[in-house]
Amino acid sequence: MSTPAVPVHIVVPTPAHSSAAPILSYAHDVPLPAGTLVRVPLGAREVLGITWDEPQGAGSEPPKLRRVAAVLEGLAPLPAPWRRLVAFTARYYQRSLGEVALSALPPSLRELTADQLARRLRRVPPGTPAPDADPAASSETIVLSAEQQGAAAEMDAHSGPFLLFGSTGSGKTEVYLHAVQAALTRDPGAQALVLVPEINLTPQLEARFRERFEALWGASAIVSLHSAMTPAQRLRSWLAAHTGQARIVLGTRMAILASLPRLVLIVVDEEHDASYKQQEGARYSARDLAVWRARDVGARVILGSATPSLESWHASDPAAPRYQRLHMPARIGAGELPRLRLIDMSQQPRKAVFAPPLIAAITERVQRGEQCLVLLNRRGFAPVLHCGACGWKSGCPHCSATQVFHKSDRTLRCHHCGAASPVPRACPDCGNPDILPIGRGTEQLEEQLAQLLRNVITPQRRAARVARIDADTTRARGALKAQLAQMHAGDVDVLVGTQMVAKGHDFRRVTLVAAVQPDGALFSSDFRAPERLFALLMQAGGRAGRDARYMKAQQSAPELWVQTWHPEHPLFAALRGHDYPAFAARQLAEREAAGMPPFSHQALLRADARTQEAAQDFLRAASEAARTAQLPGMDQVFLYPPVPLAVQRVANVERAQMLLESHHRGALQHLLAAWQPLLHAERTRHRALVRWLIDVDPQAI
Repeated sequence: MSTPAVPVHIVVPTPAHSSAAPILSYAHDVPLPAGTLVRVPLGAREVLGITWDEPQGAGSEPPKLRRVAAVLEGLAPLPAPWRRLVAFTARYYQRSLGEVALSALPPSLRELTADQLARRLRRVPPGTPAPDADPAASSETIVLSAEQQGAAAEMDAHSGPFLLFGSTGSGKTEVYLHAVQAALTRDPGAQALVLVPEINLTPQLEARFRERFEALWGASAIVSLHSAMTPAQRLRSWLAAHTGQARIVLGTRMAILASLPRLVLIVVDEEHDASYKQQEGARYSARDLAVWRARDVGARVILGSATPSLESWHASDPAAPRYQRLHMPARIGAGELPRLRLIDMSQQPRKAVFAPPLIAAITERVQRGEQCLVLLNRRGFAPVLHCGACGWKSGCPHCSATQVFHKSDRTLRCHHCGAASPVPRACPDCGNPDILPIGRGTEQLEEQLAQLLRNVITPQRRAARVARIDADTTRARGALKAQLAQMHAGDVDVLVGTQMVAKGHDFRRVTLVAAVQPDGALFSSDFRAPERLFALLMQAGGRAGRDARYMKAQQSAPELWVQTWHPEHPLFAALRGHDYPAFAARQLAEREAAGMPPFSHQALLRADARTQEAAQDFLRAASEAARTAQLPGMDQVFLYPPVPLAVQRVANVERAQMLLESHHRGALQHLLAAWQPLLHAERTRHRALVRWLIDVDPQAI
């Protein structure tokens, strides 16, 4: 007589904003612990699922349940804290539970059979300490400064959360290393998670951690986790973290959703960076989830930055602190912070890309054997080609944006949809052969600098070398690593780059940083633009003069040059004194007066449709449905009228958005949750709609 099957509740990868139930029921021969990985039928497919706790209010099971196809044995169930994290992420960011849960797993794990998984598990090396290593007796390889010792002592004595506000070059990484070593030494099975905003920052961070800890806990105790890894590498790192064999996990925002059963410490480096906010799928903030996850499991969390986000700065206000602020204003080795040199471009020759005083300063530095960094946050040669005869511009045929001129391969490329075409020999509209580039990109800066410095000789008796690092030059695997190695080796004298070279990198010989064209953010419609510009300039300037001994030997002082048409702007006054507190106080006062975050809470409802009218019609209908239904929280949430996005058409899809704002986070969340069924209903009535999505706590409006 066969044993009757029992129902099991399983989360499956339902589509975003699906009307399907978040947890489905299947049948299996025996009960399965929550968190077990299984393979189950879903429609005509067989997919990976995760057994879950029984949903509240679950009624009687239907008489006929589909059966679980297979159980992935040999892997411990995903722990309850991980399931709570996934459930919170899905609930707060208004996404499907299955979408968040399954996307948090490595892609290759979703395709493995039970036998294939067993083979992978046998390849995970044991994470045992190195022979004769005694972590408790280990001493710091670098003596901490007084400020570092003070910050470390506060972290050891209190539970946090901590906001480590340290100037560029103050040694925040060394404090992270100390905190990790202290936490992992106290508990032999403990794990630490260290997040960085960009993939290109992980190699140098991993090198620092391996140099410090590989001898203590072995090579397999340290793993990286980010999207540039191969599927096999990601699976190997994830398995090492889930089994507890990896004690230190370094990664980008995706790593915040990794399974770490013994997590005791989370570090978020450069916590202000917008890259921590996911911009596709579940639009979560890894920084905010780090704070929630640490509180949920009783772990410490350290948010570090020289220019903290205004949200974190406000949360650490001594008048009513939710975070404990730790200040490290001095650079290691008594190094100087860069002096600001503002160049008023209205006093320079017309159409000058580089002001003569800046070229003279760069020339002087290169002749002394020092390195310079030139920042322009726009790649390509020029943003647009233009015909002076008829006004034609190199617009993208699929987007409401221009195609960028790339001189290196003579192409026009759209940086939104990826469409590319060769540069026309003449204006497509009037036949005028004299079509000219307007504006500047990093490619143009590299070319002009190479021309201006062609006769400059370095102390090594060679001509000055100019290089460029941006998304175009680093597409090939290993290209970025090779280019950074050239910079560190001194083979490059002047590096031109976008913001990807302005943060986190430890260039020891850079003594001058120049920002060429930063004014666009001073008067942007995005209220966060000044905050981002100040952070970018402070972070970029922080690349200069990081090695105090080198600067002393060179008898040189670090400088940050900024070419601007508005030298009197208050932002530059704060930048001159490296006075982030003054800048933050001014910005917070303006935001409080305007009722903007962090003094209010926002969400965006976005609609993509075949026409702009259809997108806005959906948003208006959704707004009216919410008002008619008198959804909970409606009286405390303000719904703005729908408007097009700044780039309203991308890949032939029109985009519109509607802003929701409230002084009460709970009211906004209640409204969004109750709104979901109405949005599904409106979706069926608007056939021209392609998709809709909700972005909670948006970083760009």
